[in-house]
Amino acid sequence: MKKIFEVIGLISLVCFSFFYTEKISTVIRENDDLLKQIEQIEEQYRVEAIDAIIDGNTIIPGVSGSQIDVKSSYKKMKKVDTFNSNLLVYEDIKPKVSVNAVYDKYIISGNKNKKEVSLLFLVENKTNIDKVVSALRKYDIKVTFYIDGNWFEQNNEKITNLIEDGNVIGNLGYNYQYNTSGVSWMNTIVTKIGNQNATYCYVETEDEETLNICKNNRSYTIKPNLVVDNNPLIAIKQNITNGSIISVKINNQLNNELPLIIEYIHSKDLKIVTLADLLNE
Repeated sequence: MKKIFEVIGLISLVCFSFFYTEKISTVIRENDDLLKQIEQIEEQYRVEAIDAIIDGNTIIPGVSGSQIDVKSSYKKMKKVDTFNSNLLVYEDIKPKVSVNAVYDKYIISGNKNKKEVSLLFLVENKTNIDKVVSALRKYDIKVTFYIDGNWFEQNNEKITNLIEDGNVIGNLGYNYQYNTSGVSWMNTIVTKIGNQNATYCYVETEDEETLNICKNNRSYTIKPNLVVDNNPLIAIKQNITNGSIISVKINNQLNNELPLIIEYIHSKDLKIVTLADLLNE
């Protein structure tokens, strides 16, 4: 019995010592001038998140904010024992209203506060993508290829190359028509084999049946705010804005104008990104 009390006493002493040491450390930190400096600028460096915009059955993604991670910043600066703004550590503030996992609405653009646009290339049954791929590699651009199911079945090696280049694969259905089995099959390929985190359907006009099929397969439905068939360079020059989702058919005119399109978009200080990056909050 005596030994039990001795053990209990020893444990109590260790716990008290730990608690006391931690308490002393906390008091020291709270009175540390370096910590106070970081806390004084915390509000100044805070950037509020922007919520996603929902309007009826459409949605535009939000934008994450950021704030100083006081504890991590303090640890880094304490090593050099001086305040240095370059050593500040930040953490994200996520939007309260988010596009994440919202599959029952049409995504109509990226957020206007981000200087980014997304190019969607429509790959139909007999489309030749070689010149487009060559131009994208030359400029080191990543885009989204929306691919018809028939083309997808017959061009496994090219699909693999597109994924390895960092492009995103969208689901164009079969001749722009969606069914549950087709969506599920292509989604499985791009997520399991291509390691793509999200999947995407496509409409140019609102289509409740397509929206429901894609929602049930946890796919985002994209309704681009700029659809280009002929004269792509002129159309893009006249209509491009921050957050534009631009759908382009691959044809001879696009093949000739794509380098000029890329250079023009860059001249407007806009970054060309995949859908995955454009929708990332």
